[in-house]
Amino acid sequence: MVDFDERTVIVTGGGRGIGREACLQFAERGANVVVNDIGGDPSGTGSDQRPADAVVEEIEAADGTAAADYSDVGTWDGAAGVVETALDEFGELDVVYNNAGILRENSIVNMTEAEFDEVIRVHLKGTFSVLHHAAAYWREQSKAGADRPRAVVNASSDIAAGGFGLGNYAAAKAGILGLTRTAAEELAKYDVRANAIWPVADTRLTEEWPEDLPGPASSAAMVVFLASTDCDVTGQTIRVGGDRIDLVTPAPKYEYTVCSDGEWSPEEIGARFADTVGQHVDERIE
Repeated sequence: MVDFDERTVIVTGGGRGIGREACLQFAERGANVVVNDIGGDPSGTGSDQRPADAVVEEIEAADGTAAADYSDVGTWDGAAGVVETALDEFGELDVVYNNAGILRENSIVNMTEAEFDEVIRVHLKGTFSVLHHAAAYWREQSKAGADRPRAVVNASSDIAAGGFGLGNYAAAKAGILGLTRTAAEELAKYDVRANAIWPVADTRLTEEWPEDLPGPASSAAMVVFLASTDCDVTGQTIRVGGDRIDLVTPAPKYEYTVCSDGEWSPEEIGARFADTVGQHVDERIE
């Protein structure tokens, strides 16, 4: 059995959906769980302590250990606060699952500055900010001689590849992929692994989407596995939903190459593009 005994886990956005399911699965396997959730609606408006409290109560009713945190991780101080909650309540921090997110759909033409900024703030800045404060603690522990493996799992999305009306969300989720790969490279010396998931699940953010999506259990299970000491991979992106798991190409790769005898000119590109690179492009304006 995947074991988290005496290990402490932060789950942001842990009050509902995949976050809630991950909290329950971590706790079932012995983790001390910090359930972070500001309790806003899917657009990020408002606050309510009840979602986080309800998950804590559910964990404790099953003889698990948990603490609620209501910090807004999209702020620098809020991100520091959730890390402080873990250390104050349990004296340690081993895993961060950056899951908090909101949705504000609009086309690029109609999207407001506030709609763009707020989604970037919660998803991308929130992921970075919690990661920053956790990593600072882990660096201190490593320098002090602590020999303890840690893990980060960041929630990205296949919308990182693009989605109509979701330019803000796509930008944030694509940014999280680059951040995850950077974290994997930088934090390895502190014995910290960092991976990302593309969860495919029916949640509050996807309930209006036309697809028939599976429940959150498999996505949460992947989070728990990636965060466990049973897993040794880092810098990867895994897509998971229902009965299917996909390994996503971890970074953009060269698909086709053509070379010139010297520096390219626009005219030479125009003369050669259609018969070279252009043959491998599968999206065009008709």
